[in-house]
Amino acid sequence: MHITKVIIFVLIIVLMLPFASVNAQSFGFGCLGFVGGYGGYTYQKYDPKGLNNYVKAFNAANKDSLSSPMSEFGKAQGYRVGVNFFRADFQGFILTTKGFYQFLSEKKSASINVTNGSSSAIYEVEMKNWGVGIDLGTAITEALSWKVVDAAVLYNSASFTNTRNSPGPSTTLLQFNSEKSTIGYSIATGFILQLAGRYISLEGAAGYSAFRIDKMRLDDGTELAISETSKEVMTNFITAGGFSAVIQLNIGFPL
Repeated sequence: MHITKVIIFVLIIVLMLPFASVNAQSFGFGCLGFVGGYGGYTYQKYDPKGLNNYVKAFNAANKDSLSSPMSEFGKAQGYRVGVNFFRADFQGFILTTKGFYQFLSEKKSASINVTNGSSSAIYEVEMKNWGVGIDLGTAITEALSWKVVDAAVLYNSASFTNTRNSPGPSTTLLQFNSEKSTIGYSIATGFILQLAGRYISLEGAAGYSAFRIDKMRLDDGTELAISETSKEVMTNFITAGGFSAVIQLNIGFPL
């Protein structure tokens, strides 16, 4: 069975556990656990094979006039906000079910020398992820817990903006969006540090996120090509995810 389907199946089972076990379990805090929100910083490595080939083609086409070439993509940063639907202690194991929205971006630029001055090219990638997941941890000390497994299913989309600034007030901008959203997953491990009882905590996790984005297109249907001078459609904008990390502040309320 594909790993994404396995995670979805586990999520469904775990989301049902709090309601099926209320009378059978002893909760360590709150009557029925905690619910709350969180926000924080996130970092994501990824493999944009098609996009980096697009960058290489740009540098090659303008090599005689570039004062600074375009760098390749692969490391995005952003923020994550979400809700812990349920967090409770089941006989020493801390179970959390959650949902979140994540925004990541990466921008590169290049300077081009032209006869009447200089121009610049700016490429920017933005990635938006909706996720639902679970994590299972265990207490190490009263204040510190280990998140043994942090798993989530991701719903991914992306945009790519190509901006060209020419001498004078002339600026052109093209924004491509992913042809369709895709399903991915993340697996991580981390920690939870209690800062104010169970009400405020600092949480961190590191692991791997898997996702891909194939085709990109403008609002009029024009598809992103493999280079600025080609008509061949790019089909591998982002081919894989990679290492990911998040650090966030949680605020909880007892149920």
